[in-house]
Amino acid sequence: MFNFELFMSAFTVLFVIIDPPGCAPIFATMTQGTTKRHQRVMAFKSVAVAAGILFVFAFFGEGIFNALHIDLDALRIAGGIMLFIIALQMVFEKRTENRESRAEEALEIIDHPEDISVFPMGIPMIAGPGTIASLLLMMSTSSGVDDQAAILAALSAVLLITLLSFLVAGWLMKIMGKTFTNVLTRVLGFLLAALATQFVIDGVKGVLTSMMA
Repeated sequence: MFNFELFMSAFTVLFVIIDPPGCAPIFATMTQGTTKRHQRVMAFKSVAVAAGILFVFAFFGEGIFNALHIDLDALRIAGGIMLFIIALQMVFEKRTENRESRAEEALEIIDHPEDISVFPMGIPMIAGPGTIASLLLMMSTSSGVDDQAAILAALSAVLLITLLSFLVAGWLMKIMGKTFTNVLTRVLGFLLAALATQFVIDGVKGVLTSMMA
C-alpha cells in the first residue's frame, strides 16, 4: 500500500533542499538573452542530468556505502550536519550568494557557457551533496518496496516542479519579487534546520544504542 505520509515527508525534505523557487532565478539569469527553444532544452536537460544521478544513488547508493563500510548512523549524522549547514546558508542569505558565485564560475570555465545543463544546474544546484545524502538516508531507512516507491515518487514530483519552475523562470521572478523570495528562503531554511537536527539526534541515538548493546 502506498505510504502517503512518507511521500509527504520525503517531498518536504527534497523540496526544501533542491529549492526550485531558488534555482529558477539562477536559471533565468544564465539563459537570459537566448532563444525560447534553447531555454526549454536547457530546462529539460538540466533536470534529466540531475534525475539520472539521483536515481542511480537511490538504487545503488546503499551498496556503495556498504562496500566502503560506512555505517547508517554515520550517514545520518553526516547528512544532518550537511543539511544544517545548508539551512544556515538559507537563513542568512548565503546559499543564493553561493549559487550565484558558482554560476559566474561556470560562465568563466566552460568554453560554451550557453550549455549550463550539467554544471552548474544539474550538478550541484539540483543534485547537490545535500540532496544525495538525504535521498540515501531515506532509501536506506525505508522498509519495503512500498516505502521506496513513495520516496521515488516524491523525488519525481520535486523534479517535475523544478522543471516547471525552469520553464516559467522569467515569469516566476516577476510575480515573486525579491522580498517574497527572501522570506520563503528563510522559512524553508528554518524547517530544514529542524529536520537536520532530527537526523543528527537519530544518528547519535543509534550510535549510543549500539555502544551500550
